[in-house]
Amino acid sequence: MTAVRVLVVDDQRVVRDGLTMLLGLLDGIDVVGTAVDGLDAIASARRLRPDVVLMDLSMPRCDGPTATRRILADHPEIRIVVLTTYSDDEWVFAALHAGARGFVTKDAKAAEIEHAITTVARGEALLDPSVQRRLLDAYARGIPAGVAAPDAAALTAREAEVLAHIAGGESNAEIAAALTVSAATVKTHITHLLAKTGSRDRAQLVRYAYRHGHARP
Repeated sequence: MTAVRVLVVDDQRVVRDGLTMLLGLLDGIDVVGTAVDGLDAIASARRLRPDVVLMDLSMPRCDGPTATRRILADHPEIRIVVLTTYSDDEWVFAALHAGARGFVTKDAKAAEIEHAITTVARGEALLDPSVQRRLLDAYARGIPAGVAAPDAAALTAREAEVLAHIAGGESNAEIAAALTVSAATVKTHITHLLAKTGSRDRAQLVRYAYRHGHARP
């Protein structure tokens, strides 16, 4: 079984080194590099092409949500797992909208972090139960102040293209042929579209496309 290639991103050296050491002891995970902030993460992701980025949220120069958005714009096949604390709900919302697919708390056990990385590497999503409860509670109260709801501006140009094709009733294979990309890449874009727009399925993506001007009758 091929090991999951992981890039560790955290501005605190003790955390970064600790995670690198911890993950290095786990079978099936290969730490291919580390980054000290968001800008370093973007450059390292471009150079190393990891399967998964383990991303801190609050960092100097470029924060985690911004780095997540920029990495996925260029490399939609990369998966992002966010490291969060109990006091950063707004950061979590921002990372979710940016396309992160996994959320674990910084006090998670090694097995929990390993599970999050391997689950997201398979193309699935995973939220720590405590994070999931806080997100559900926050949505019930309304989007936190300072965090924008998902909208057309949050989509990359390629995601907008894929969304327009979905609204036109095209299959993944047809979209891949039209955009000259692989079907797997189209599927990855759709996964990000579902997360960014808050849609449950393809039908809701079509409705979103018409509401936000990505498609016309």
